Amino acid sequence: MTSSTRPHQPTGSATGLAPKPGSGDPDAVDPAGTLDTAGTVDPAGTVDPAGTVDDEAVGFDPDSSGGRRLPEGHADARVAVAPDAFAPPGPDGDGAGPDAGPAPAGEARRSAAGRAGGAAGVPEPAGTRAGRHPALALAVRSWRQLTSMRTALLLLFLLALAAVPGSLLPQRNINPMRVDEYLSDHRTLGPLLDKLSGFDVFAAPWFAAIYLLLFISLIGCLSSRIRWHAKALFTAPPKAPARPGRLPGGSSWASPLAPAEATAAAREALRRRRFRASAAAGTRRPDGSPDHSVSAEKGYLRETGNLVFHVALVGLLAAVGFGSWFGYSGTTLVVTGDGFANTIISYDQFSGGKLVDTAKLRPFSLTLDRFAAAYEPNGEPSDFRADVSYSPDLDKPNRQATIRVNHPLVLGNAKIYLIGHGYAPHFILRDAQRRTVWQGSVPCTPRDGMFTSTCTVKIPDTGLAPLGVRKEPQQLAFSGVFTPTTHLDPTQGYVSTFPAARAPGLTITGFVGNLHLNEGVPQNVYTVDTRDMRQLTLNGPAGTGRNAQVLALNNPRQRTLTALPGGLSLEADSVAEFATFQVKSDPFKQEALIFAVLIIAGLIASLRVHRRRVWVRARPAAGGGSVVEIGGLSRSHGDGFAVELSQLTTLVREATGPAGGQDPAAQPEPASPPGEAATAKDVVAAKDGAAPGDAAESGNGGAPGGRAAGGGAAAPSTTESRGTAAGGAASNASEREH
Repeated sequence: MTSSTRPHQPTGSATGLAPKPGSGDPDAVDPAGTLDTAGTVDPAGTVDPAGTVDDEAVGFDPDSSGGRRLPEGHADARVAVAPDAFAPPGPDGDGAGPDAGPAPAGEARRSAAGRAGGAAGVPEPAGTRAGRHPALALAVRSWRQLTSMRTALLLLFLLALAAVPGSLLPQRNINPMRVDEYLSDHRTLGPLLDKLSGFDVFAAPWFAAIYLLLFISLIGCLSSRIRWHAKALFTAPPKAPARPGRLPGGSSWASPLAPAEATAAAREALRRRRFRASAAAGTRRPDGSPDHSVSAEKGYLRETGNLVFHVALVGLLAAVGFGSWFGYSGTTLVVTGDGFANTIISYDQFSGGKLVDTAKLRPFSLTLDRFAAAYEPNGEPSDFRADVSYSPDLDKPNRQATIRVNHPLVLGNAKIYLIGHGYAPHFILRDAQRRTVWQGSVPCTPRDGMFTSTCTVKIPDTGLAPLGVRKEPQQLAFSGVFTPTTHLDPTQGYVSTFPAARAPGLTITGFVGNLHLNEGVPQNVYTVDTRDMRQLTLNGPAGTGRNAQVLALNNPRQRTLTALPGGLSLEADSVAEFATFQVKSDPFKQEALIFAVLIIAGLIASLRVHRRRVWVRARPAAGGGSVVEIGGLSRSHGDGFAVELSQLTTLVREATGPAGGQDPAAQPEPASPPGEAATAKDVVAAKDGAAPGDAAESGNGGAPGGRAAGGGAAAPSTTESRGTAAGGAASNASEREH
């Protein structure tokens, strides 16, 4: 998945700057393919016909740092075209023969096209890459497309887009009653959305398909990047270019040390700056001379951080996915003195993952002993606490604990949160003989910050005889408004002025008839369906024969309703507080937290660390000692690397011991072939601010075309500027690629 690019050569520079073969310049041609063309010339563009530079020329080998795969067949075409210009004549007649000279350009192009035929769809022999079975070729192309970073980003966008309906439409696993209401209100659109899993988005097959494809894409993409990165970590840095001093920011100087000693000193100096440095010991250059160079690199932590970021992202998605499969969440309302067990029938709302076995939930139980709320003088809450007794498992003794907001009770993978509270008046229904027919605490729903609450009381078993031929049951229902601190407002009636139950009051009205509670149809416990019921006239503290009464729960003489059917009476004798608990089990929450921390750490490393490479080369000097050159490239952060390269240059210069601190431009160039001597003059001219072409002509006695007077090869007139431009453009290309 990796590739690297090199800027195109300037127009017209391929032929005008190419040293002729046989000129004696060991840096002019790289027959072994080992030299970096950042410091050499590409004759007629034949080394790289596509106008690109190989990875070593840019200074970075193919690794996993964000490269791209070549399209199918592209690599074969590139390999097939390039060798044609240098193809040696074969003894079998497939060529011109030893004395025939180079083949005509047309024949070369036809030969190259023939070799690249596989890339263009021309059949090749069986067993070659282009001769794959069509099904296998389709599978390979599909896999490469799926595991590309572009596809991963597209799937990530689709996953976010697919989650939008889950936040806009009611979901069955959260609120099934709202789903039924939506279906009843939208007779046409509702069934269509239901068929498309619009009310079960996160359990829909299409959502799971996107999620699974994203996982496969990320894992496949990262696997190749990890392999490349691991290989690069244990591979020596790429060899130094022929003239590293020509790279942007490069320099050279004379050293009294021998080339081998200078490179050894440079390597130790770079290692002290924590560079991974390697010396080209025992190797030779294409001209047969010893290769005295050092290659150093630093900043692999950038790619490591990038990989850690993406691997942690996959881990985070996996942790969230497994958590949703194996986790569950339930909400229950508990009145003071009551409790619940961790069973599905104890929850008012329960949502579990696809792989949750509700019969094997952790068997703990909890009892609310006391709930206490503290308020500021203006009614703002200051503290909520629930004192509970719990048993962590079967046959375990009870333990005491206090649950506060954001301070849950932890039981294994389950956490019990305090998420709400309110008031629950206690009602007693008595018959004419004052016997208790029904009693219970009824939670009221808070409506404002002063806990003005709505109460609904439903009594299905009243002991009253059915009426009519159809034996309609006579059931009772009461609806009212509870006020913790009751105050009579001239315009609003009875309201609450403080959230604490200082003067609890209840404004209530009653109904009798059929509640349809025994028909198996779910109902909202906080509303009364009065279609088959009639309103009662009540006797109470407010007078007789009234539709509504006001009860004072702290006053025993003003808290009873009478004149109910059959001589029944209803008393609200006390008020208790309730607490709402949420039990949430997320078995992979710790793993998700670890991956989240790794994501942040990897992101910081990938943004703060910069990849850079430095090369040092020493060549024998004419009068003894050596000429040391240093240069480097950075994939990003060019300005900062320029400062660092200057510091490294000073460090290596001190380590190699310059000869009297003389300016290398004032020292004679070491003996070298004419082409290289002319190139060195261009470097000096560029440093002095003169035009490189003028310097070449002046240095060669004004010979036309910049040719040396001694009949040497043509001296390139733009070597320094071309090297700088190529190096800078290559660095910019690497930044864009990364």
